[in-house]
Amino acid sequence: MKLVWFRNDLRLADNPALRHACAGDEPVAALFIISPAQWRQHKMAPIRQRFMLAQVDELGRELAALGIPLHLLRVETFAEVPAALADLSRELGVTQLYANQAIEIDEQRRDHAVSAALAEQAVSCHWLNGCCVLPPGRVLTGSGEMFKVFTPFSRAWLKALDEDGFVIHRAPAPRGEPLPWQPLAERAWVDEALGELTADPRWPVGEAEASRRLNDFLDQAVLDYGETRDFPAIAGTSVLSPYLAAGIISPRQCVAALQQQLGYRPQSKAQPGFVWLNELVWREFYRHLLVLIPTLSMNRPFKPETAALPWSWDPDAFAAWCEGRTGYPIVDAAMRCLNATGWMHNRLRMIVASFLTKDLHIHWRLGEDYFMSQLIDGDLAANNGGWQWAAGTGADAAPYFRVFNPTTQGQRFDPQGEFIRTWVTELADIPPAYVHQPHDWLRLKGRQDYPAPMVDHAVARVRAIEMFRSLEK
Repeated sequence: MKLVWFRNDLRLADNPALRHACAGDEPVAALFIISPAQWRQHKMAPIRQRFMLAQVDELGRELAALGIPLHLLRVETFAEVPAALADLSRELGVTQLYANQAIEIDEQRRDHAVSAALAEQAVSCHWLNGCCVLPPGRVLTGSGEMFKVFTPFSRAWLKALDEDGFVIHRAPAPRGEPLPWQPLAERAWVDEALGELTADPRWPVGEAEASRRLNDFLDQAVLDYGETRDFPAIAGTSVLSPYLAAGIISPRQCVAALQQQLGYRPQSKAQPGFVWLNELVWREFYRHLLVLIPTLSMNRPFKPETAALPWSWDPDAFAAWCEGRTGYPIVDAAMRCLNATGWMHNRLRMIVASFLTKDLHIHWRLGEDYFMSQLIDGDLAANNGGWQWAAGTGADAAPYFRVFNPTTQGQRFDPQGEFIRTWVTELADIPPAYVHQPHDWLRLKGRQDYPAPMVDHAVARVRAIEMFRSLEK
Protein backbone atom coordinates (compact mmCIF):
# COMPACT_ATOMS: atom_id res chain seq x y z
CA MET A 1 0.00 0.00 0.00
CA LYS A 2 1.19 3.50 -0.90
CA LEU A 3 0.03 6.46 1.17
CA VAL A 4 -0.17 10.03 -0.15
CA TRP A 5 -0.07 12.68 2.59
CA PHE A 6 -1.79 15.88 1.46
CA ARG A 7 -0.82 19.14 3.17
CA ASN A 8 -0.81 22.51 1.35
CA ASP A 9 -1.22 20.77 -2.01
CA LEU A 10 -4.94 20.01 -2.08
CA ARG A 11 -5.28 19.14 -5.75
CA LEU A 12 -5.28 16.18 -8.12
CA ALA A 13 -3.60 17.82 -11.12
CA ASP A 14 0.12 18.61 -11.18
CA ASN A 15 0.65 16.97 -7.80
CA PRO A 16 4.05 15.22 -7.78
CA ALA A 17 3.37 13.19 -4.63
CA LEU A 18 0.06 11.88 -5.94
CA ARG A 19 1.49 11.23 -9.40
CA HIS A 20 4.43 9.18 -8.09
CA ALA A 21 2.24 7.26 -5.67
CA CYS A 22 -0.15 6.32 -8.49
CA ALA A 23 2.66 4.95 -10.67
CA GLY A 24 2.24 1.18 -10.86
CA ASP A 25 -0.58 -1.08 -9.72
CA GLU A 26 -0.06 -1.07 -5.96
CA PRO A 27 -3.10 0.15 -3.97
CA VAL A 28 -3.07 3.84 -3.02
CA ALA A 29 -4.66 5.62 -0.07
CA ALA A 30 -4.55 9.29 0.88
CA LEU A 31 -4.28 11.17 4.16
CA PHE A 32 -4.99 14.62 5.55
CA ILE A 33 -4.09 15.53 9.14
CA ILE A 34 -6.16 18.07 11.07
CA SER A 35 -4.06 19.75 13.79
CA PRO A 36 -6.21 22.37 15.56
CA ALA A 37 -3.77 23.18 18.38
CA GLN A 38 -0.86 23.54 15.97
CA TRP A 39 -2.92 25.72 13.64
CA ARG A 40 -3.77 28.00 16.54
CA GLN A 41 -0.12 28.17 17.53
CA HIS A 42 0.74 29.19 13.97
CA LYS A 43 -2.00 31.89 14.04
CA MET A 44 -3.91 30.28 11.18
CA ALA A 45 -6.94 32.41 10.38
CA PRO A 46 -10.34 30.75 10.94
CA ILE A 47 -11.37 31.74 7.41
CA ARG A 48 -8.29 29.98 6.07
CA GLN A 49 -9.08 26.86 8.11
CA ARG A 50 -12.63 26.77 6.75
CA PHE A 51 -11.41 27.33 3.19
CA MET A 52 -8.83 24.57 3.50
CA LEU A 53 -11.26 22.08 5.03
CA ALA A 54 -13.88 22.85 2.39
CA GLN A 55 -11.24 21.96 -0.18
CA VAL A 56 -10.36 18.78 1.76
CA ASP A 57 -14.03 17.84 1.48
CA GLU A 58 -13.92 18.48 -2.27
CA LEU A 59 -10.66 16.55 -2.58
CA GLY A 60 -12.10 13.62 -0.61
CA ARG A 61 -15.03 13.35 -3.00
CA GLU A 62 -12.77 13.54 -6.05
CA LEU A 63 -10.36 10.93 -4.70
CA ALA A 64 -13.27 8.65 -3.79
CA ALA A 65 -14.51 8.89 -7.37
CA LEU A 66 -11.08 7.60 -8.46
CA GLY A 67 -11.22 4.70 -6.01
CA ILE A 68 -8.71 6.29 -3.61
CA PRO A 69 -9.86 6.60 0.02
CA LEU A 70 -8.92 9.76 1.91
CA HIS A 71 -8.25 9.12 5.59
CA LEU A 72 -8.57 11.92 8.11
CA LEU A 73 -6.58 12.05 11.34
CA ARG A 74 -7.02 14.54 14.13
CA VAL A 75 -3.58 15.07 15.66
CA GLU A 76 -3.42 18.19 17.82
CA THR A 77 0.25 19.09 17.37
CA PHE A 78 3.10 18.23 15.03
CA ALA A 79 4.90 16.44 17.86
CA GLU A 80 2.17 13.77 17.84
CA VAL A 81 2.20 13.22 14.08
CA PRO A 82 5.03 10.62 13.79
CA ALA A 83 3.37 8.18 16.20
CA ALA A 84 -0.06 8.70 14.64
CA LEU A 85 1.31 8.12 11.15
CA ALA A 86 3.18 5.03 12.30
CA ASP A 87 -0.04 3.61 13.75
CA LEU A 88 -2.00 4.32 10.56
CA SER A 89 0.76 2.82 8.43
CA ARG A 90 0.66 -0.41 10.44
CA GLU A 91 -3.13 -0.51 10.19
CA LEU A 92 -3.17 0.00 6.41
CA GLY A 93 -0.04 -1.99 5.59
CA VAL A 94 1.76 1.01 4.14
CA THR A 95 5.13 0.38 2.54
CA GLN A 96 5.75 3.82 0.98
CA LEU A 97 4.76 7.35 1.98
CA TYR A 98 4.63 10.15 -0.59
CA ALA A 99 4.32 13.85 0.24
CA ASN A 100 5.29 17.19 -1.25
CA GLN A 101 8.08 19.01 0.55
CA ALA A 102 7.23 21.43 3.34
CA ILE A 103 9.29 24.63 3.48
CA GLU A 104 8.62 25.91 7.03
CA ILE A 105 11.01 24.87 9.81
CA ASP A 106 8.40 23.33 12.15
CA GLU A 107 6.94 21.33 9.27
CA GLN A 108 10.40 20.21 8.13
CA ARG A 109 11.25 19.02 11.63
CA ARG A 110 7.93 17.15 11.76
CA ASP A 111 8.71 15.47 8.44
CA HIS A 112 12.20 14.44 9.56
CA ALA A 113 10.63 12.86 12.65
CA VAL A 114 8.07 11.07 10.46
CA SER A 115 10.85 9.67 8.25
CA ALA A 116 12.66 8.34 11.32
CA ALA A 117 9.52 6.81 12.85
CA LEU A 118 8.44 5.11 9.62
CA ALA A 119 11.95 3.84 8.88
CA GLU A 120 11.57 1.62 11.95
CA GLN A 121 8.66 -0.04 10.15
CA ALA A 122 10.57 -0.30 6.84
CA VAL A 123 8.31 2.35 5.30
CA SER A 124 10.21 4.50 2.80
CA CYS A 125 9.36 8.21 2.59
CA HIS A 126 9.48 10.20 -0.65
CA TRP A 127 9.49 14.01 -0.40
CA LEU A 128 8.89 15.85 -3.68
CA ASN A 129 8.76 19.45 -4.89
CA GLY A 130 5.13 20.44 -5.21
CA CYS A 131 5.24 23.99 -3.86
CA CYS A 132 7.58 25.77 -6.28
CA VAL A 133 8.17 25.86 -10.01
CA LEU A 134 11.87 25.25 -9.38
CA PRO A 135 12.92 23.42 -6.22
CA PRO A 136 14.58 25.43 -3.44
CA GLY A 137 18.32 25.26 -3.89
CA ARG A 138 18.15 25.17 -7.69
CA VAL A 139 18.67 28.95 -8.12
CA LEU A 140 21.90 30.01 -6.44
CA THR A 141 24.69 32.53 -6.96
CA GLY A 142 27.94 31.58 -8.66
CA SER A 143 29.40 30.86 -5.22
CA GLY A 144 26.56 28.50 -4.37
CA GLU A 145 24.66 30.81 -2.01
CA MET A 146 21.08 32.01 -1.97
CA PHE A 147 20.47 35.34 -3.65
CA LYS A 148 19.79 38.13 -1.17
CA VAL A 149 18.42 40.56 -3.78
CA PHE A 150 15.43 39.82 -5.95
CA THR A 151 16.38 41.12 -9.40
CA PRO A 152 19.44 38.87 -9.92
CA PHE A 153 17.43 35.97 -8.48
CA SER A 154 14.70 36.65 -11.03
CA ARG A 155 17.19 36.63 -13.90
CA ALA A 156 18.79 33.42 -12.68
CA TRP A 157 15.38 31.83 -12.08
CA LEU A 158 14.23 32.58 -15.64
CA LYS A 159 17.48 31.15 -17.01
CA ALA A 160 17.14 28.00 -14.90
CA LEU A 161 13.54 27.55 -16.03
CA ASP A 162 14.67 27.76 -19.67
CA GLU A 163 17.30 25.12 -18.95
CA ASP A 164 15.13 22.76 -16.92
CA GLY A 165 11.70 23.21 -18.42
CA PHE A 166 8.74 21.64 -16.66
CA VAL A 167 5.79 19.35 -17.29
CA ILE A 168 2.23 19.68 -16.05
CA HIS A 169 0.83 16.29 -15.07
CA ARG A 170 -2.84 15.51 -15.28
CA ALA A 171 -4.89 14.08 -12.46
CA PRO A 172 -4.49 10.31 -12.10
CA ALA A 173 -6.82 7.90 -13.82
CA PRO A 174 -9.38 5.93 -11.76
CA ARG A 175 -7.79 3.10 -9.80
CA GLY A 176 -10.89 1.14 -8.93
CA GLU A 177 -14.59 1.38 -8.28
CA PRO A 178 -15.85 4.67 -6.85
CA LEU A 179 -15.94 4.80 -3.05
CA PRO A 180 -18.36 6.51 -0.67
CA TRP A 181 -17.32 9.80 0.97
CA GLN A 182 -18.68 11.10 4.26
CA PRO A 183 -18.69 14.94 4.23
CA LEU A 184 -16.66 16.63 6.95
CA ALA A 185 -19.73 18.41 8.27
CA GLU A 186 -21.19 15.00 9.20
CA ARG A 187 -18.14 14.04 11.25
CA ALA A 188 -18.72 15.12 14.82
CA TRP A 189 -15.06 15.12 15.88
CA VAL A 190 -14.12 17.46 13.03
CA ASP A 191 -16.92 19.87 13.91
CA GLU A 192 -15.98 19.80 17.60
CA ALA A 193 -12.35 20.55 16.78
CA LEU A 194 -12.96 23.48 14.47
CA GLY A 195 -16.49 24.74 14.95
CA GLU A 196 -18.50 25.95 11.96
CA LEU A 197 -17.14 24.42 8.76
CA THR A 198 -19.17 26.40 6.23
CA ALA A 199 -16.83 28.02 3.70
CA ASP A 200 -17.13 31.69 2.80
CA PRO A 201 -19.24 31.95 -0.40
CA ARG A 202 -16.87 34.66 -1.67
CA TRP A 203 -14.20 31.99 -1.95
CA PRO A 204 -15.59 28.89 -3.70
CA VAL A 205 -13.26 25.90 -3.50
CA GLY A 206 -12.25 23.43 -6.18
CA GLU A 207 -9.63 23.09 -8.88
CA ALA A 208 -12.21 24.09 -11.50
CA GLU A 209 -12.82 27.39 -9.67
CA ALA A 210 -9.09 28.09 -9.44
CA SER A 211 -8.68 27.37 -13.14
CA ARG A 212 -11.65 29.59 -13.98
CA ARG A 213 -10.15 32.50 -12.04
CA LEU A 214 -6.79 32.00 -13.69
CA ASN A 215 -8.25 31.83 -17.19
CA ASP A 216 -10.51 34.85 -16.63
CA PHE A 217 -7.52 36.86 -15.43
CA LEU A 218 -5.40 35.82 -18.40
CA ASP A 219 -8.22 36.59 -20.83
CA GLN A 220 -9.23 39.93 -19.35
CA ALA A 221 -6.51 41.51 -17.24
CA VAL A 222 -3.00 40.12 -17.63
CA LEU A 223 -1.97 42.45 -20.45
CA ASP A 224 -2.97 45.49 -18.38
CA TYR A 225 -1.69 44.06 -15.11
CA GLY A 226 1.32 46.36 -14.92
CA GLU A 227 -0.93 49.42 -15.10
CA THR A 228 -3.89 48.23 -12.99
CA ARG A 229 -2.43 45.99 -10.29
CA ASP A 230 -1.88 48.80 -7.77
CA PHE A 231 -5.46 50.13 -7.74
CA PRO A 232 -7.63 48.33 -5.16
CA ALA A 233 -10.91 49.63 -6.60
CA ILE A 234 -10.09 47.94 -9.95
CA ALA A 235 -10.32 44.19 -10.57
CA GLY A 236 -6.78 44.16 -11.90
CA THR A 237 -5.25 41.20 -10.05
CA SER A 238 -5.72 37.45 -10.36
CA VAL A 239 -7.04 36.95 -6.78
CA LEU A 240 -5.46 33.49 -6.92
CA SER A 241 -3.43 33.78 -3.72
CA PRO A 242 -5.83 31.71 -1.54
CA TYR A 243 -5.79 28.94 -4.13
CA LEU A 244 -2.00 28.99 -4.39
CA ALA A 245 -1.60 29.03 -0.61
CA ALA A 246 -3.84 25.97 -0.20
CA GLY A 247 -2.30 24.27 -3.22
CA ILE A 248 -5.58 24.08 -5.11
CA ILE A 249 -3.60 25.28 -8.11
CA SER A 250 0.15 25.03 -8.58
CA PRO A 251 2.57 27.79 -9.62
CA ARG A 252 3.62 25.57 -12.53
CA GLN A 253 0.04 25.56 -13.78
CA CYS A 254 0.03 29.36 -13.60
CA VAL A 255 3.25 29.67 -15.63
CA ALA A 256 2.03 27.11 -18.17
CA ALA A 257 -1.31 28.89 -18.60
CA LEU A 258 0.46 32.23 -19.08
CA GLN A 259 2.69 30.71 -21.76
CA GLN A 260 -0.30 29.17 -23.51
CA GLN A 261 -2.22 32.45 -23.43
CA LEU A 262 0.66 34.52 -24.82
CA GLY A 263 2.29 31.94 -27.05
CA TYR A 264 5.64 32.54 -25.33
CA ARG A 265 7.18 32.91 -21.88
CA PRO A 266 8.00 36.59 -21.27
CA GLN A 267 11.62 37.31 -20.35
CA SER A 268 11.72 41.06 -19.72
CA LYS A 269 9.57 44.02 -18.70
CA ALA A 270 9.26 44.97 -22.35
CA GLN A 271 7.12 41.89 -23.01
CA PRO A 272 3.42 41.73 -22.09
CA GLY A 273 2.70 39.38 -19.20
CA PHE A 274 6.15 39.72 -17.63
CA VAL A 275 4.98 41.82 -14.68
CA TRP A 276 2.61 39.08 -13.52
CA LEU A 277 5.19 36.34 -14.14
CA ASN A 278 7.61 38.35 -12.03
CA GLU A 279 5.10 38.31 -9.16
CA LEU A 280 5.19 34.50 -9.34
CA VAL A 281 8.99 34.73 -9.20
CA TRP A 282 8.71 36.91 -6.08
CA ARG A 283 6.67 34.08 -4.56
CA GLU A 284 9.45 31.65 -5.47
CA PHE A 285 12.10 34.01 -4.05
CA TYR A 286 10.48 34.12 -0.62
CA ARG A 287 9.89 30.37 -0.56
CA HIS A 288 13.47 29.58 -1.52
CA LEU A 289 14.68 32.00 1.17
CA LEU A 290 12.56 30.31 3.82
CA VAL A 291 14.11 26.91 3.07
CA LEU A 292 17.70 28.08 2.80
CA ILE A 293 17.55 30.53 5.74
CA PRO A 294 15.55 28.68 8.44
CA THR A 295 15.82 31.53 10.95
CA LEU A 296 13.18 33.37 8.90
CA SER A 297 10.70 30.83 10.31
CA MET A 298 11.82 31.74 13.84
CA ASN A 299 10.72 35.39 14.11
CA ARG A 300 14.21 36.66 13.31
CA PRO A 301 15.05 39.43 10.84
CA PHE A 302 16.85 38.64 7.62
CA LYS A 303 19.29 41.45 8.46
CA PRO A 304 20.61 40.43 11.91
CA GLU A 305 21.68 43.96 12.86
CA THR A 306 18.07 45.15 12.70
CA ALA A 307 17.21 42.98 15.71
CA ALA A 308 18.54 45.92 17.76
CA LEU A 309 15.94 48.38 16.45
CA PRO A 310 13.92 49.95 19.30
CA TRP A 311 10.51 48.86 18.07
CA SER A 312 7.37 49.80 19.99
CA TRP A 313 4.93 47.23 21.35
CA ASP A 314 2.21 49.80 22.21
CA PRO A 315 -1.01 47.73 22.55
CA ASP A 316 -3.38 50.69 22.12
CA ALA A 317 -1.71 51.94 18.95
CA PHE A 318 -1.59 48.40 17.61
CA ALA A 319 -5.30 47.89 18.32
CA ALA A 320 -6.16 51.12 16.47
CA TRP A 321 -4.21 49.85 13.45
CA CYS A 322 -5.86 46.42 13.60
CA GLU A 323 -9.34 47.88 13.81
CA GLY A 324 -8.89 50.58 11.15
CA ARG A 325 -9.00 53.58 13.52
CA THR A 326 -5.77 55.35 12.56
CA GLY A 327 -7.32 58.47 11.03
CA TYR A 328 -5.61 57.73 7.69
CA PRO A 329 -8.42 56.70 5.31
CA ILE A 330 -6.51 54.34 3.00
CA VAL A 331 -4.99 52.50 5.99
CA ASP A 332 -8.33 52.21 7.76
CA ALA A 333 -10.14 51.05 4.62
CA ALA A 334 -7.53 48.37 4.00
CA MET A 335 -7.67 47.04 7.55
CA ARG A 336 -11.47 47.00 7.66
CA CYS A 337 -11.52 45.15 4.34
CA LEU A 338 -9.09 42.58 5.73
CA ASN A 339 -11.15 42.07 8.88
CA ALA A 340 -14.39 41.67 6.90
CA THR A 341 -13.19 39.53 3.98
CA GLY A 342 -9.95 37.81 4.98
CA TRP A 343 -8.13 39.28 2.00
CA MET A 344 -6.20 42.43 1.19
CA HIS A 345 -4.93 43.88 -2.09
CA ASN A 346 -1.13 43.72 -2.33
CA ARG A 347 -0.60 47.47 -2.68
CA LEU A 348 -2.65 47.93 0.48
CA ARG A 349 -0.55 45.33 2.29
CA MET A 350 2.51 47.43 1.59
CA ILE A 351 0.79 50.65 2.71
CA VAL A 352 -0.51 49.31 6.02
CA ALA A 353 2.74 47.48 6.78
CA SER A 354 4.72 50.64 6.19
CA PHE A 355 2.31 52.57 8.40
CA LEU A 356 2.61 50.11 11.29
CA THR A 357 6.40 49.93 11.17
CA LYS A 358 7.45 53.36 9.93
CA ASP A 359 4.66 55.62 11.28
CA LEU A 360 3.77 53.80 14.50
CA HIS A 361 7.23 52.20 14.85
CA ILE A 362 5.59 48.97 16.01
CA HIS A 363 7.47 45.70 15.58
CA TRP A 364 6.79 44.00 12.26
CA ARG A 365 6.25 40.67 14.05
CA LEU A 366 2.96 41.96 15.48
CA GLY A 367 1.76 42.88 12.01
CA GLU A 368 2.95 39.60 10.55
CA ASP A 369 1.06 37.62 13.20
CA TYR A 370 -2.09 39.70 12.78
CA PHE A 371 -2.11 39.17 9.05
CA MET A 372 -1.75 35.41 9.54
CA SER A 373 -4.66 35.47 12.01
CA GLN A 374 -6.93 37.13 9.42
CA LEU A 375 -5.79 36.19 5.90
CA ILE A 376 -7.44 33.47 3.85
CA ASP A 377 -4.19 33.30 1.85
CA GLY A 378 -1.91 33.24 4.89
CA ASP A 379 1.46 31.87 3.78
CA LEU A 380 4.51 32.15 6.01
CA ALA A 381 7.03 32.74 3.22
CA ALA A 382 5.10 35.47 1.41
CA ASN A 383 3.80 37.07 4.59
CA ASN A 384 7.16 37.16 6.33
CA GLY A 385 8.91 38.33 3.19
CA GLY A 386 6.43 41.14 2.64
CA TRP A 387 6.51 42.33 6.23
CA GLN A 388 10.29 42.32 6.44
CA TRP A 389 10.49 44.14 3.10
CA ALA A 390 8.18 46.87 4.40
CA ALA A 391 9.94 47.09 7.76
CA GLY A 392 13.38 47.42 6.18
CA THR A 393 14.70 44.26 7.87
CA GLY A 394 14.36 41.76 5.03
CA ALA A 395 15.92 40.54 1.82
CA ASP A 396 15.94 43.22 -0.87
CA ALA A 397 14.06 45.44 1.57
CA ALA A 398 13.07 48.97 0.71
CA PRO A 399 15.83 51.37 1.84
CA TYR A 400 15.17 52.56 5.38
CA PHE A 401 14.73 56.14 4.18
CA ARG A 402 11.90 55.11 1.81
CA VAL A 403 8.79 55.56 3.94
CA PHE A 404 5.35 55.37 2.36
CA ASN A 405 3.25 58.47 2.87
CA PRO A 406 -0.23 57.04 3.51
CA THR A 407 -1.99 60.15 2.24
CA THR A 408 -0.18 60.38 -1.07
CA GLN A 409 -0.41 56.59 -1.51
CA GLY A 410 -4.17 56.89 -1.19
CA GLN A 411 -4.30 59.83 -3.58
CA ARG A 412 -2.24 57.94 -6.14
CA PHE A 413 -3.87 54.51 -5.98
CA ASP A 414 -7.45 55.34 -4.97
CA PRO A 415 -7.73 58.81 -6.52
CA GLN A 416 -11.53 59.11 -6.33
CA GLY A 417 -11.71 57.36 -2.97
CA GLU A 418 -13.91 54.55 -4.28
CA PHE A 419 -12.20 51.91 -2.19
CA ILE A 420 -12.05 54.14 0.88
CA ARG A 421 -15.74 55.03 0.79
CA THR A 422 -16.65 51.35 0.40
CA TRP A 423 -14.97 50.35 3.65
CA VAL A 424 -14.85 53.51 5.77
CA THR A 425 -18.58 54.07 5.97
CA GLU A 426 -18.15 57.31 7.94
CA LEU A 427 -16.70 58.79 4.74
CA ALA A 428 -19.25 57.36 2.32
CA ASP A 429 -20.72 60.79 1.58
CA ILE A 430 -17.52 62.82 1.51
CA PRO A 431 -16.60 64.58 -1.74
CA PRO A 432 -13.65 62.99 -3.58
CA ALA A 433 -11.58 66.16 -3.16
CA TYR A 434 -11.54 65.63 0.63
CA VAL A 435 -11.58 61.85 0.97
CA HIS A 436 -7.85 61.44 1.60
CA GLN A 437 -7.66 64.31 4.11
CA PRO A 438 -11.19 64.45 5.45
CA HIS A 439 -10.75 66.13 8.82
CA ASP A 440 -11.23 69.77 7.81
CA TRP A 441 -14.38 68.89 5.87
CA LEU A 442 -15.72 66.85 8.79
CA ARG A 443 -15.08 69.73 11.20
CA LEU A 444 -16.97 72.13 8.92
CA LYS A 445 -19.90 69.71 9.02
CA GLY A 446 -19.67 69.46 12.79
CA ARG A 447 -18.93 65.77 12.63
CA GLN A 448 -16.69 63.74 14.91
CA ASP A 449 -17.47 60.24 13.67
CA TYR A 450 -14.05 59.57 12.14
CA PRO A 451 -10.84 59.61 14.23
CA ALA A 452 -8.18 62.27 13.93
CA PRO A 453 -4.79 61.10 12.56
CA MET A 454 -3.10 59.22 15.38
CA VAL A 455 0.37 60.44 14.32
CA ASP A 456 1.88 63.23 12.26
CA HIS A 457 3.36 61.37 9.30
CA ALA A 458 6.17 63.89 8.72
CA VAL A 459 7.33 63.59 12.33
CA ALA A 460 6.93 59.81 12.38
CA ARG A 461 8.95 59.47 9.18
CA VAL A 462 11.90 61.34 10.69
CA ARG A 463 11.77 59.12 13.77
CA ALA A 464 11.76 55.96 11.61
CA ILE A 465 14.83 57.13 9.70
CA GLU A 466 16.59 57.98 12.95
CA MET A 467 15.89 54.48 14.27
CA PHE A 468 17.73 52.92 11.35
CA ARG A 469 20.53 55.44 11.29
CA SER A 470 21.23 54.67 14.95
CA LEU A 471 22.28 51.16 13.85
CA GLU A 472 25.19 52.67 11.93
CA LYS A 473 26.71 54.33 15.01
